[in-house]
Amino acid sequence: MRLGSPVIRLTTIALALAAGLALTGCSNPSAADAPRVEGRSVQHVRGTTQVPADPRRVVTLEPLELDTAVALGVTPVGAAVASNVAGIPAYLGVGDAVASVGTVPEPDLEAIAALEPDLILGTESRHSELYDELRSIAPTVFVASQSDPWADDVALVAQALGRGDRAAELLDEHRRRCDRIAAEHALAGTTANFVRPRDAATLSLYGPTSFAGSVLECAGFTLPERDWGGGIQVDISPERVPEAAADHLFVPVQDVADPAGVPPLVANAPQVFGHVHLVDTSYWVSGVGPLGGERVLDDIDRILDAG
Repeated sequence: MRLGSPVIRLTTIALALAAGLALTGCSNPSAADAPRVEGRSVQHVRGTTQVPADPRRVVTLEPLELDTAVALGVTPVGAAVASNVAGIPAYLGVGDAVASVGTVPEPDLEAIAALEPDLILGTESRHSELYDELRSIAPTVFVASQSDPWADDVALVAQALGRGDRAAELLDEHRRRCDRIAAEHALAGTTANFVRPRDAATLSLYGPTSFAGSVLECAGFTLPERDWGGGIQVDISPERVPEAAADHLFVPVQDVADPAGVPPLVANAPQVFGHVHLVDTSYWVSGVGPLGGERVLDDIDRILDAG
């Protein structure tokens, strides 16, 4: 399932979220060394974890988890960031309320413990080796991978936070807005690619299961067909730049006001591309989640309105 596909199974997600998870006082038998918590039972990639009925001191280790928590009205006490330089993404509007606890690849366990969290949200593909240490600090729930369809991960995070109904509403609102943009701008048959510069000689094309690619498809664009090899992206070198050709090219950069942000591989092959649009990497790449999704749709709407 991907959010941008014609059939995105939001009904299934909404029903699962609305149903919630049963209240129980049982402890997780596989986590004898973890803090005992009375509350709700959440199934995730590492099994079943007891979480507080209403978590208040949440630490997130994945951008999607941070975005989703804020979107659901829960401001985490701490979050691992994409980079120490970038810090907590400004688009979330939380200011200094969220403390940095290291980077997404290397969370700082001491900083996490110092915040005395009552729930930790992480990712198996990134933080698998830290799971036992994290659950000894607080109940810990892992999504499987940052590469999974983002709506599925939003659903699991919402279950852990006890806010499933609201998450279902946000996903449904996102889909309806996608439909409006597609209809208003008559995007049927219009192609788009999301192209991320890696270095002077490499571009990454993001596919329909990626966050950016799925939102582009949700909004009515068609991503040119190619073999994605079961992943969310493929890298192309200078001689393969024509493979990125599309009516619209969306290029993530740190500063959208700086025209120098257009990668050389794109700037030097203008005959290959249609319209090239610089977009903010903080939410097109790092801002996976309901709030980031809305910001991406804001950009798409604005760009198309400008012609």
